[in-house]
Amino acid sequence: MKEEKIEVVEDKTGESIVTKRELKGFWDNFIYWFAVVTSLLHLWYNSFGILPELRLNAIHYGMMLFMGFLIYPLSVKKAKETFKIDIVLAFLALTAALYLLLFEEALNLRNQEVNTYDMVAASVALLLLLEITRRTTGWTIPIIALFFIMYALFLGKYLGGLWNFPGVSVSRFLYRMYFAPDGIFGSVTTISSTFVFLFVLFSSFMVRSGAGDFILKLAISLFGHTVGGPAKMAIFASAFMGTVSGSAVANAVGTGSITIPLMKKMGYKPKFAAAVETAASTGGQLMPPIMGAGAFIMAQWTQVSYTKIVMISIVPAIMYFLSVGFFVHLEAQKYNLRRIPKDELPKFKEVFKEGWQFFIPIVVLVTLLMMNYTPTFSASIGILSVVISSWFNKKTAMKIKDILDSLALGAKNMVNTAIVLMCSGIVVGVVLLVGMGIKFSILISDWAQGNLFLAIIFVALVSLILGMGLPVTASYIVLAVLAAPLLESLMLKDYFINVLNMPAETLKDPNIIAGLKAMVPPDIAVGALLSAHLLIFWYSQDANVTPPVALVAYAAAGIAGSKPFETAMESWKLAKGLYLIPLMFIYDPAILFFGPIDRTIENIITGTIGLLILAIFFEGYFLKYLNWLERIIYAVIGILLIWPERVSNYVGIVGFIVITIFVYLSAKKLKKGTVQ
Repeated sequence: MKEEKIEVVEDKTGESIVTKRELKGFWDNFIYWFAVVTSLLHLWYNSFGILPELRLNAIHYGMMLFMGFLIYPLSVKKAKETFKIDIVLAFLALTAALYLLLFEEALNLRNQEVNTYDMVAASVALLLLLEITRRTTGWTIPIIALFFIMYALFLGKYLGGLWNFPGVSVSRFLYRMYFAPDGIFGSVTTISSTFVFLFVLFSSFMVRSGAGDFILKLAISLFGHTVGGPAKMAIFASAFMGTVSGSAVANAVGTGSITIPLMKKMGYKPKFAAAVETAASTGGQLMPPIMGAGAFIMAQWTQVSYTKIVMISIVPAIMYFLSVGFFVHLEAQKYNLRRIPKDELPKFKEVFKEGWQFFIPIVVLVTLLMMNYTPTFSASIGILSVVISSWFNKKTAMKIKDILDSLALGAKNMVNTAIVLMCSGIVVGVVLLVGMGIKFSILISDWAQGNLFLAIIFVALVSLILGMGLPVTASYIVLAVLAAPLLESLMLKDYFINVLNMPAETLKDPNIIAGLKAMVPPDIAVGALLSAHLLIFWYSQDANVTPPVALVAYAAAGIAGSKPFETAMESWKLAKGLYLIPLMFIYDPAILFFGPIDRTIENIITGTIGLLILAIFFEGYFLKYLNWLERIIYAVIGILLIWPERVSNYVGIVGFIVITIFVYLSAKKLKKGTVQ
């Protein structure tokens, strides 16, 4: 048999940048067709087939790990030498999945009494999952998962006070992790094998059909000639790509390879160009309808429809992109950057004529979601609509080979995300097993002394720490299961005190507040629930932009040729909306359309102006270079406008008008003096 060629390349399509094995020859063809079958199988059982959830997730586990062990080598330096070991591990993963399919019924007949073979199969499944997670994301997630496992088995009994836990037997633990619906084949894996897989597949079809190139050309034609045009192109393209992509890294690499060189050409500093792409690509994960894997998990855990989550997320996402745009515009004006001549840009009409059909799948997907069809059905029809709409233009018409390539690409792109989600299932399973979520809520509540703002700061700090080692989705999962109930309770606390006149002393324990939740009107309760989860979801994104570990920033820095840490710091500045906008809807969910419509409109308008003013403060420029006193005044006004309270908003508006008139007159005087 001819010796196979094995190369090692960087994989930037998932939630992390890792080294993967590039197969050639027989194994490349084998993985290709295995991936095609994997996608077809997922399409089948998400559309027509009926399988028990546990079995469906076992199949998903086996297929994802099989591809993972072949694609991601045991040793990067010895990828060729360790390939035989990886083949054995790949088939062992299939065997671990097959065991559950064949012997689950026998376990039920024994009244869930596990035997030696069950324990061996469960142990192998766990160990293989931890190993493949190490290969695809690094050591952090496996170490965290191992800590949770040790806590449940024996570590908890050595801890005192709130964190003491007597421990569970090994057999009971393995049963909960392998056979029960709250382990590695539990709800988190269900989200991976259904919603997330189909939307990743939808994204692969869109990219393969040429939608990515069309989005970039459209952005260039729309914004290329404006002030700061290339940077605004990056924002628009990343926002649009966010509707079809589930990965901030892939977004940054895909659009940044074009927009970053253009920004540098127009005069932007390399680190700023990379930072714009980073901030915009991060925002792509907040942009409906896909919003990464987090939105699907949120829908599953909150029991609020995915459509509802998508609809309330549109306005905050647009506000975020506007906040990045404000920085871009001010930067361009500050340095008087030149525009791209119109004759060097593609014409909008020609671009739109060539690719208008790419809007059809997006419209189909959003329409079906709004009509309350399930996300899986909507995604399946959306995939079909990508193929059909591509035939409206001979240049983009997808042939059989293109369809097969899209199926293979979707399954391969899913491997990294699926493994992250499944390993996160270990953490979620242990948290549910030992009641750690309640303990964490009590701890943070004690630290914050029942103060919502302090609790948010603690959650933000924990999110930042988790983001140093965890991908965005894993960070959201861990924080949501630990902190969301606390934030929800503290939001409802104000309702009990101010509306129901309950004494604050009786509401110190978040568990008491949770028990009183039935007394809260449904719209207020749902508003608090979604606001808490959305804040955590937004704050989990800071792992992309915040040093010392800022994955997307480092990917963009590689394209721009800038220093990674400096790029991350610049990205952190541009992405301030990531931290500020959640404060707006956590203190008044009206911005999420929970409450009077007039208040919703007011919050959107004043909040957007506030974001502009804070961008002025950070840039130190508005019509002219600002001194520190002027910047501080703008900062105070920006905070007043962002804070969702009418009196502060009105004071902020008046203050903005006064200081802007003063700055305008000052700038006019300076300009006149310069001319003379």
